[in-house]
Amino acid sequence: MSLSFYAFFGLVGILLLLFVWAARKSGKQERTARALEECGRGHVGHLPQIRQALAETDRLYISRKAPAFVARRVRQERRRVALVYLAAVRDDFQSLLRTARIIARLSPEVVPLHEFERVRLTVVFAWHYQMVRLQLRAGLIPILGLDGLSDLVSGLSVRMEIAMNELGERAALAAEMASSLDGRGPHVA
Repeated sequence: MSLSFYAFFGLVGILLLLFVWAARKSGKQERTARALEECGRGHVGHLPQIRQALAETDRLYISRKAPAFVARRVRQERRRVALVYLAAVRDDFQSLLRTARIIARLSPEVVPLHEFERVRLTVVFAWHYQMVRLQLRAGLIPILGLDGLSDLVSGLSVRMEIAMNELGERAALAAEMASSLDGRGPHVA
């Protein structure tokens, strides 16, 4: 075989490796962008199912229809599912806080009050999270605590959505102003 034959396949191999590497990088960026878009649309929406699973009426129905060991097992499983849900809500909250930090870096008017508010929300969430978690582990049904945590995460999600929309509007306005200053505005013929 000739040297040009080996060089050709070597070049094809290198190009193939570069293509795979570039595709891997763009996939990671796409996942990050999708994660930012879906931020806050996570697990809070499943609260009605968790409430139903923990409801006293549901527990009474199962205790009447199933043997005691089955009813006990169902209660344990439902508490375990509620704990998993609680951890997922915590992850949603942390994701929203990361988004808030990104928005704060991009926003020109970040003031210490916003930073204080973020710290306050973190402390309030951590306190309520631990209380609900301990109640679930103790076998109690903290519906009000779950509602409070879900409301906190939902409220933060709405605030992040509003902040992202405002940031997008400012970016669009800045782009429009820059294009009109460059003489490439839509009104220039």
